[in-house]
Amino acid sequence: MKSLWWAQIKAVIRLEIKKTFFARRGLWIYFVAALPILLFAGHAILSASQHHRSVRMAGHGEKALTYQDLLAVRTGMTKEQVIAILGKSPLTSHWSEPRNGGKEFVAHEDYQYSDGQNRLYLGLADGRVVSIHLEEAYNLADHATLFAGVFQFFFLRLAVFFGCLGIFMNLFRGEVLDRSLHFYFLAPIRREVLMTGKFVAGLLATCAIFVSSELLQNVAFLWDLPPGLRDTYLYHNHGLEHAAVYVLITMLACLGYGAFFLVAGMLFRNPILPTAGILIWEAANPFLPPVLKHFSVIYYLKALCPVDIPVPPNTSPLMALLISNSDPVSPPLALLGILIVASLALYVSALQVRRMEINYTSE
Repeated sequence: MKSLWWAQIKAVIRLEIKKTFFARRGLWIYFVAALPILLFAGHAILSASQHHRSVRMAGHGEKALTYQDLLAVRTGMTKEQVIAILGKSPLTSHWSEPRNGGKEFVAHEDYQYSDGQNRLYLGLADGRVVSIHLEEAYNLADHATLFAGVFQFFFLRLAVFFGCLGIFMNLFRGEVLDRSLHFYFLAPIRREVLMTGKFVAGLLATCAIFVSSELLQNVAFLWDLPPGLRDTYLYHNHGLEHAAVYVLITMLACLGYGAFFLVAGMLFRNPILPTAGILIWEAANPFLPPVLKHFSVIYYLKALCPVDIPVPPNTSPLMALLISNSDPVSPPLALLGILIVASLALYVSALQVRRMEINYTSE
């Protein structure tokens, strides 16, 4: 009997996989999956443009500067001391600020320097340095944090979330809208087997789409790095390990959200209500009591993320709670937890599909 079920599951997968990949109502999913790639590609193009400007600025400078020269400037230095170290600035601006009712004026100057990669911004008032900002061209830690932020707050919470919505919600609902579900129900196949085949087909499709997106994001993300820094990031800063972990998290997100939207598509005729409910539940996870947090997909996915996003100073408490993971679980427990949550959702789907009735006139 089990061999028959496996044969039927594979038959359903073959029937469903093409429909899942090329369904007209799901073509927008490819656009959603491509958005992070376009974001990182745009960032790489902007970084390349800034690098070219830094090279031009360094070429117009009075001295050939090094990174150590840029670090040598301190607040309180006079204008003459700065010029002695860095030379005349290739890019300056001047303005005056009135004080004491306009009877006196403070002379302000802004200087910019570059060593060909990094850029130094100096603010001077009355001939002394009052502000220093060093903009590093390639900071691997900042790059890793940027990727982690886009992955957690855009890719997982929006792209994968709505991509799974578009595919799994329509596994049965789409058949009802197309008035074709009765063909499956009239076939000599158990409904649980049918549900399993459809779910696996949806899981294969979402994993293929979003894992491909994740890999292309890494390519676009590393595009603007020089070859030496790229090798350092990949082989010495755990870049390859992080990429593998992100792929695993993406697959688990497809599993977890897919199971949720499969059962939601069976229980609700209107997809707006369950979608809004699941979206609010996932977004409110940091603010839920500890017991309720465990019934969420994002709770376990955040625990598996390899890079912690730092909380900037002066961040509001609510935003800080959203960024940080205040109640983390160990990776093995997170992996087990998401498998349990997905299994519970699939069990509810199996119960629902047994008593599912077709009524095309109500759609």
